[in-house]
Amino acid sequence: MGVRIAGVGHYAPAKVLTNADLEKILDTSDEWITTRTGMKRRHVSAADEATSDLAIAAAKDALARASLKPKDIDCYVVATVTPDFAFPATGCIVASKLGVAGKPAFDIEIACSGFIYGLTVVSSLIRAGVYKRVMLVGAETLTKLVNYEDRSTAILFGDGAGAVILEESAVDSFLAADLGSDGTTPETLYLPAGGSRQPITPAELAAHHDKIHMAGREVFKYAVNRMVESSLNALSRANLSPSDVSYLIPHQANRRIIDAAAQRLSMPPEKVIVNIHEYGNTSAASIPMALSEAEREGKLKGDDLIVFTGFGAGLSWGAVAWRWAA
Repeated sequence: MGVRIAGVGHYAPAKVLTNADLEKILDTSDEWITTRTGMKRRHVSAADEATSDLAIAAAKDALARASLKPKDIDCYVVATVTPDFAFPATGCIVASKLGVAGKPAFDIEIACSGFIYGLTVVSSLIRAGVYKRVMLVGAETLTKLVNYEDRSTAILFGDGAGAVILEESAVDSFLAADLGSDGTTPETLYLPAGGSRQPITPAELAAHHDKIHMAGREVFKYAVNRMVESSLNALSRANLSPSDVSYLIPHQANRRIIDAAAQRLSMPPEKVIVNIHEYGNTSAASIPMALSEAEREGKLKGDDLIVFTGFGAGLSWGAVAWRWAA
């Protein structure tokens, strides 16, 4: 049994934070941000808007576009590092709020690689015959973890959610995957406090250890190398090459990372899906949001070969070679 994408959807909060807004609170400028990241705007969740709220909106969008109901989904999976709570899983909350309490649901927490890992896991469940139809949502409210006194991270992150419905199919769209991780230096990109290693205390809060910390230069070099390597590995396993690729849909972390990876893969700009200017880095949500917009704009045609690739905290990375089915 194969797997295909039956529907896609996305959601972004109404509030927008522009580069001009950031100029008012940071020593920065629109030109500096745009040149270094490609970002112009990011969407920011409201104070009472949790990750599950964004995930539900994206899931409803995908369901509507696929002409399906929540009960038609066998399992719900949410990729996120900003869950509503440390536990229970946000996937459980999403399924229940969609009116299907009792359905299996779980989370995948591997940051910006979440959608790549999720797509691989969910496709495997369907191809193995465990489920016939699964909802996979990448959803994040990263702005709640941003230190707006830290220019190096404050400009990067936004909130949003993207959802895909995967279902069994006689023709298999999943061609190959390549996943990897290296937890040797988690401090390269991490949230220091809040886990069992470093519980939150008044001192940790005062030091902003409840906010995102990142070693930007190390992440940049690692990201380009791993995304390219992983994409080539996935294509090789499918007996394909970059020249066969119709679209590269990368994690939207930084425009310079995207451009460098695309150049090394010999992918011209018209074959690379980019929306970082509007949403910034939305972690696990970025790839499905970009996919949803590309599908809505009519860019994707039957038999198009897509490479999804991403990199994130962990450090983690991966790529999936996927054949689009109209």
